[in-house]
Amino acid sequence: MCVFHSTFDPRVRDALAVYTDDWLIIQRKYQRYSTTHTPHNSERQRERQRGLVKQTFELDEAAATDRQDDQDDAKRRSVSLDDTPRGSWASSIFDLKNSSPDALLPSVLERTAAEDMDRRNAEARLQGRHSDLLGLFPPPDEDEAVERCSVPEVPKEHCGQRIMVKCLSLKFEIEIEPIFGTLALYDVKEKKKISEDFHFDLNSDQMKGLLRLHTPHTAISTLARSAIFSITYPSADIFLVIKLEKVLQQGDIGESCEPYMVMKESDSSKHKEKLEKLRLQAETSCSRLGRYRMPFAWTAIHLVNIVSSVGGLERSDPDSDSGKRKGHGTWNERKKKGFERMSVGEDMCNFATFRPATLTVTNFFKQEGDRLSDEDLYKFLADMRRPSSVLRRLRPVTAQLKIDISPAPDSPHYCLSPELLHVKPYPDLRVRPTKEVLEFPARYVYTPHTTYRNLLYIYPQSLNFSSRQGSVRNIAVKVQFMAGEDPSLAMPVIFGKSSCAEFFTETYSPVIYHDKSPEFYEEVKMKIPANLTDNHHLLFTFYHISCQPKQNTPLETPVGYTWIPLMQHGRLRTGSFSLPVSVEKPPPSYSVLTPDVSLPGMKWVDNHKQVFNVEVTAASSVHTQDPHLDKFFTLCYVLEEYSFPFRLKDCIISEANVEGELKASMTGLRGALLDTCVRFLHQLLSKLILLIVHPPVIAGQIVNLGRAAFEAMSLLVNQIHKNLEGNQDQHGRNNLLASYIHYCFHLPTAEPAMPPTGGATPAYELPIQYATLSRATARPSTLHLARSKSISNSNPDLASTPTSPDEEVQRIIGSKVSSTSNTNQILLHEELALQWVVSTSTVREAALQQAWFFFQLMTKSMSHHLFLSSRIDLPRRQRFPDRFVDDIAALVGAISADVAGRYHKDVELVERLNSSLAFFLNDLLSLMDRGFVFNLIRSYYKQIANKFHTAQNPSSLTALRMDFTRIVCSHEHYVTLNLPCSTLSPPASPSPSTSSTTSQGSAFSSMHQDQGVASMFELSVPFRQQHFLSGLLLTELSLILEPDGEGVFFLHKKAISAVHSLMCSHDADPRYTDPQVRTHIAQLYLPLIPIVMDTLPQGRQQADHVPKMSSKFLGYCKKIKNAGRQCSSLSAECSRTLLVSFLWVLKNADAALLESWVSDLSVLQINRLLDLLHLSVSCFEYKGKKALERINSLTFKKSQDMKARLEEAILGTIGARQEMVRRCRGTKRSPYGNENVRWRKNVTHWRQNTDRVDKTKTETEQESVVDGNLATEASLVVLDTLEIIVKTVLASELKESVLGGVLRVLLHSMAGSQSALFLQHCFTTQRGLVFKFPEMLFEEDTELCADLCLRLLRHCSSSVGSVRSQASASLYLLMRQNFEIGNNFARVKMQVTMSLSSLVGTSQNFNEEHLRRSLKTILTYAEEDLELRDSPFPEQVQDLVFNLHMILTDTVKMKEHQQDPEMLIDLMYRIAKGYQNSPDLRLTWLQNMAGKHSERGNHAEAAHCLVHSAALVAEYLNMLEDCRYLPIGCVTFQHISSNVLEESAVSDDILSPEEEGICAGKYFSEVGLVGLLEQAATSFHMASMYEAINEVYKILLPVHEANRDFKKLATVHGKLQDAFNKIYNQSSGWERMFGTYFRVGFYGCRFGDLDEQEFVYKEPSITKLAEISYRLEEFYAERFGDDVVEIIKDSNHVDKNKLDPNKAYLQITYVEPFFDTYELKERITYFDKNYNLRTFMYCTPFTLDGRAHGDLHEQYKRKSILTTSHAFPYIKTRVNVIHKEEIILVPMEVAIEDMQKKTQELAFATHQEPADAKMLQMVLQGSVGTTVNQGPLEVAQVFLSDIPDDPKLYRHHNKLRLCFKDFTKRCEDALRKNKTLIGPDQKEYHKEMERNYNKLKESLGPLITRKIPQLYRTLPAAGLQSATQRLQIKSKNQRMELRKCKY
Repeated sequence: MCVFHSTFDPRVRDALAVYTDDWLIIQRKYQRYSTTHTPHNSERQRERQRGLVKQTFELDEAAATDRQDDQDDAKRRSVSLDDTPRGSWASSIFDLKNSSPDALLPSVLERTAAEDMDRRNAEARLQGRHSDLLGLFPPPDEDEAVERCSVPEVPKEHCGQRIMVKCLSLKFEIEIEPIFGTLALYDVKEKKKISEDFHFDLNSDQMKGLLRLHTPHTAISTLARSAIFSITYPSADIFLVIKLEKVLQQGDIGESCEPYMVMKESDSSKHKEKLEKLRLQAETSCSRLGRYRMPFAWTAIHLVNIVSSVGGLERSDPDSDSGKRKGHGTWNERKKKGFERMSVGEDMCNFATFRPATLTVTNFFKQEGDRLSDEDLYKFLADMRRPSSVLRRLRPVTAQLKIDISPAPDSPHYCLSPELLHVKPYPDLRVRPTKEVLEFPARYVYTPHTTYRNLLYIYPQSLNFSSRQGSVRNIAVKVQFMAGEDPSLAMPVIFGKSSCAEFFTETYSPVIYHDKSPEFYEEVKMKIPANLTDNHHLLFTFYHISCQPKQNTPLETPVGYTWIPLMQHGRLRTGSFSLPVSVEKPPPSYSVLTPDVSLPGMKWVDNHKQVFNVEVTAASSVHTQDPHLDKFFTLCYVLEEYSFPFRLKDCIISEANVEGELKASMTGLRGALLDTCVRFLHQLLSKLILLIVHPPVIAGQIVNLGRAAFEAMSLLVNQIHKNLEGNQDQHGRNNLLASYIHYCFHLPTAEPAMPPTGGATPAYELPIQYATLSRATARPSTLHLARSKSISNSNPDLASTPTSPDEEVQRIIGSKVSSTSNTNQILLHEELALQWVVSTSTVREAALQQAWFFFQLMTKSMSHHLFLSSRIDLPRRQRFPDRFVDDIAALVGAISADVAGRYHKDVELVERLNSSLAFFLNDLLSLMDRGFVFNLIRSYYKQIANKFHTAQNPSSLTALRMDFTRIVCSHEHYVTLNLPCSTLSPPASPSPSTSSTTSQGSAFSSMHQDQGVASMFELSVPFRQQHFLSGLLLTELSLILEPDGEGVFFLHKKAISAVHSLMCSHDADPRYTDPQVRTHIAQLYLPLIPIVMDTLPQGRQQADHVPKMSSKFLGYCKKIKNAGRQCSSLSAECSRTLLVSFLWVLKNADAALLESWVSDLSVLQINRLLDLLHLSVSCFEYKGKKALERINSLTFKKSQDMKARLEEAILGTIGARQEMVRRCRGTKRSPYGNENVRWRKNVTHWRQNTDRVDKTKTETEQESVVDGNLATEASLVVLDTLEIIVKTVLASELKESVLGGVLRVLLHSMAGSQSALFLQHCFTTQRGLVFKFPEMLFEEDTELCADLCLRLLRHCSSSVGSVRSQASASLYLLMRQNFEIGNNFARVKMQVTMSLSSLVGTSQNFNEEHLRRSLKTILTYAEEDLELRDSPFPEQVQDLVFNLHMILTDTVKMKEHQQDPEMLIDLMYRIAKGYQNSPDLRLTWLQNMAGKHSERGNHAEAAHCLVHSAALVAEYLNMLEDCRYLPIGCVTFQHISSNVLEESAVSDDILSPEEEGICAGKYFSEVGLVGLLEQAATSFHMASMYEAINEVYKILLPVHEANRDFKKLATVHGKLQDAFNKIYNQSSGWERMFGTYFRVGFYGCRFGDLDEQEFVYKEPSITKLAEISYRLEEFYAERFGDDVVEIIKDSNHVDKNKLDPNKAYLQITYVEPFFDTYELKERITYFDKNYNLRTFMYCTPFTLDGRAHGDLHEQYKRKSILTTSHAFPYIKTRVNVIHKEEIILVPMEVAIEDMQKKTQELAFATHQEPADAKMLQMVLQGSVGTTVNQGPLEVAQVFLSDIPDDPKLYRHHNKLRLCFKDFTKRCEDALRKNKTLIGPDQKEYHKEMERNYNKLKESLGPLITRKIPQLYRTLPAAGLQSATQRLQIKSKNQRMELRKCKY
């Protein structure tokens, strides 16, 4: 630091020091590897993910294959089915033999020793592995990164929103004289001028020439026409005010304006003479009065109109460049847009982004001489905003001012600062500049000064000379800045205005003509000299200006004087002054007094009254203008310069009282204005620190001011924090203070000596770099000052003009002198620690509030001290004195106690305090002895632990401790601090201090000795002592995840995120890339494995029952063994993170170590580990590109977190305010971007995709690549671990129970979507496992063998060639292994066949072509296997392969009919029928069918498939053993369905259930049978067929009774009760709709095998004929083409010869179940009439001449009765018609049926309970109403009026007569019933019906009493034949048809 010249003002010196001092930034060498400084964010993660290899996944391959081709094929394919149930054997073999195999694996057939195989496989697995597992996983949640510290902002000059205003041109109707303009911004609401004046001159050269006499020299800086205004507080009340002035002339303002208002240049002929006269007058005025101005006109632009009219467009808006808009005058500028009517909010006032606008202002208002003050201006501006403005009624001065308003560019060229210094870039000095206009912010701006600024503004306001005698009317005020009283000492510090010199020694205010009490609006800008003395003052001289040249009258006559001394008691005087004016020149030595002092012999205007008002303001980084600050600084300077005695106001400062006064002034600092404190923050803090570090010596005594300075600093810092809450980071650190410490603070010292260069640099703890940042980089880009223009004139001591600002600053600073070493120096950190420890009450509280500030100050001081004193090379214990170490321990203890004691009272404070303490200890780990720091951490833990038992809310204490731990652990040397390589022997201290010389490289050189491995995997005392920090972290995690712990959601997240974050930093750290090093690091996390194992659900049953764990299982619950209490579950996100951390440990840990650990585990524990591996496979399974496009996990994750946080806030586990504050502070905290919102309703629930930001294709592509790599790596880690478990099994006796689990995990990983790379290794592991333990598959668990076969077959049909090769090899070896054990491989044969069947039945995207290749590969292996060539094995393989190929061929057909559900089920039915000899396979296909039916909601059919399955199982169980309580076979099931008898077993000689591999499935057992029946009962329940449930349970109950299973019996009887209740409550049957039936006939060769086939289709209930017609027509139209399919609309016979052979015809008819009379006796209930249906009927009306309908006497009807091959419901929804019978009714029979139907309707309506009057009246109306056409009367008249000629019709005649008799009786009953139901309003209606009935009865009377006598005579034998002829019309066609239908 430089020492300043003693003659200079210390204020200036300090202000310059802020600007010129080098900054000191402390950086630790490896700091960048700490998560504190380098967070793991998405960008960094993406960087790490670059260049990943894309893994091959079948899921993506399959999605990419041609979907289009499939569709086209489907349309082209034939629908035919071969008549034979299966394809021909020979053709199948031919197809297979001609297909080509996949590549054979080279070493499959070789016999290798197990050890060699393992070694080879292990080496192969290590090839091309991704080293960085966590680089593939989403980065840790930034919301949880409590250790994250952003680098504070560089201190820089304050800058608001900047707009650029360019003045382009100013034209009046007449051009006669020069006009000058001023721009300034005013805020009407605040009533404040918010910028300095900008002066511009747009006059033509001719006009400028008129003033050449007065401005001989023009500086380029005064030619500026564009200005940059800064607006800190944008509002709708800001106006840009434009004032115009002209040269003073005779006459008032009105007279001067007149010509501009009435004359036009265009009328020049009219006014020629007048104009000439005016020009001459102007010329005279300019030459004589050129230096004086007078007010002329003004206008204002409402800025919000400019900004809001373009809605604050972004700069990148496409229209912005064409945004030049013309306006006409201020008034009508925006009228058409209607902005006057809009209420303009703050948000519309964004001056940073709007479209540039060019305005033409046309209307100016003439200035009123008596209304020139700012007060008047505010009134005018407020008035302008009103619609009916007074101003509008005034006559305007017409002119055209063109200005351009736009957002200012970031780095404008040719820019001058308010001090006229050049701002870089400034390429050319000759170009017209742009000026930065100084802002006077409307409200306080809290930014410290970082530049040197020292400006003064003088505003003369008013003068009252009304009582002044003599000629004083045209008054001008001359303002001068005087260095002394001699007139020659006027200083050239007044800034010029426009088109003039840069600086002047004097300036004049504008003159108001003939006004003795003028008001002024002038602003005089000056720069304050660097060294102010008591003689500097402002001098105001008042002149009367003589406008008319008169003889002997001078131009200006002085009429008064007054002045303001600028310095008084060391303070700059500013503010408002009311001054008396002296008539005469002031006497000598006047400048040190104020004019208020009445000097003897002086004459004053108006008796020494205050007649002149003036305001003085300063914009200064030198003068504080605050009495408290001034006093403090002055006393400091007095002490520094030791200038006693010193007068301070009324007090004399001497050595005796200076200490007291200084302490009082420190205390007084709290009274200072915060705004000023902040502006002088750097000087203030530096002074306080200086007073601590260099205590002053007074009268030879060192005065310790530490306590006072500490108090002042605490209160100051706290006050800044409280009042500037918005300016904080997430840890509550004020940015201004943080940036001061980070950049500006350093220990006061001479130039630091460079550290010694010799000797080795310690690698473990690095020298702190003394970094400096040049001022250039620290300044905002807009302010790169290259001040080639100087400020030399402001300093009379400078002889020449310096060439740069730095040079000037250097000169002001003066020469450097070497500093003498100060003996009384105190170390800041020691003093701070001491003062803090001893502080009390308010001071301690203030320091606690801002603990972070003092901690950071201490650490920086410690670092700087170590560097300066070269103690950095000393051993850590010797670096700091014991006294200081004790103070630190005491301080940390006290603060820990505060955290523990106040956590529930001052939530916010404690949270800040906690993190500050953690950061402090983190820093101390780099500076002090590590063992000591660990002891401090331990003391903190103890304090918190002591509070735990009494805590009301322990989870918030846990949260605090977790945050603390996370911050401490974020140290860049975390790994080394944990001593990763040393043995677990108990050390002397909590963790011995690693010597500073231990190098990073050697830290990892030693391998762990063989020790108790178990203790390395548990949080044992040795582990926690040795790996101290890691032990703390894992202990926290373990406690939080404890099943009976209080682990609430946010704690889970905190703890897991902390571990994840650390692991991420290890992965990303280039120091730890060596795998050997990683192994050591993983050692620090070994206990994580058992922790995660304990968190997994207890017991294995869950895993056993869920063969494929879905992702829903991720948020698994933690259960407690003893009492089944439920605890809070982990969220999906936490589970995933925990699992990935677990995998990270497994991946990086030493394999030998893991092996020896696993070998010590119990079977139960190994099974837990296997469950965890199983879960890991599910968790990281690849979802595929498609899924990634759909899923937006972020929304889900974040909103879940939000919800949980909200709940916790409500429940009180975390302070809601604290949560709110945290969200408001850290802009990054909110998951919803930067909106600082309160809790929003829609945040708290899961909005799936509302917040989704659409990702680009490339991003999605990259995401899928990363996801694929993560899935592969995770699965490979699982595989490595499985291999380790298998190794331990080989060595011990555990294998029986564990191997099944290993294989299950392996199978589970094969089942998911895996990459080709993983599957390759997975299959080699599986082959090894089978090779080592064949008996596991072939002697014990059939389930495993079945699963393995299914998985292998699935991969045999993979679209990826390499996967097929591997799967085929595995399958072949499986067969060979099985063969070698038992000389036949029946088990594998059976399982493979069943697997293929189930695969074919269930898999959607199954590819037979790929499977065919795999089968060929297996054949090829069999042919090439020399060892077994002579055995029966190859032949057996061939048989199996051909059999599989047959199934495959059927499958192809199934795939063709994938879209035709009926055809698909038919095919499956046929395949199942083909397996009549193979019960296992038939069962598989029946279950496939059940699955398909359930998918489509056909629950009745699904139930029947299950009943058939159960019958099949019962049949074979009966053959195996005779068990009295089991069903005896199918017969037992026939009450459920008559169809079931087809499951009768094949005779024993063909098939024996004892044979190996037959009936081997899990269903062929009592448990299997019970399971099938229970499933059937469930499906019947879903189908509402409750009666059938009873039949099912009749079979099931004996089994449960025999087993004494009373629990099951209770359940069954409960279900039966439920079923019977439902039957009872729904007795009418209408509540249950069982199905609707249709006859469908297919005609046309297009249908292939279906041609001329008829089916009965069962459709869902209430299906309309139109619906099924539409469905089938649409389906076949899509298959054959729209114009090919036709629906035959009637139900008549179809003549095949009349049909178009190129078309496909469908005939669809509604049919109803048909029952013979005897059947109806048994089918009583609605269920009976809808179950076991085989006959159906439909009716077709016709007449003999071919029409469908005719008159009554010619209307015939055909009844068609269809019989189906099986009863409905069946295992299919369509069944063939096998028989058809027709009955033809003659017209009279048709009439009889109609009358019987009417009679039945009447009877039903009459006896209905409860009675329904409306229904009854409707039926009656249809029966007796007169208007009914073809009503009963007409029927009677047609058929009963004559006796028929044909004797065969006699009986019909009689039957019809009797029907009418019955009908009339029923009508009478109905009328009687109706009479009892009607109200009085319907009596008339009833009478009318009775009248109608009587008429009808009368008309029918004679017809129904006539009998046919012949009927009562004995008829001849021929007559006995029934008149009803059943015409068995069996034409040739029909016979053929029926023959075809019969089986």
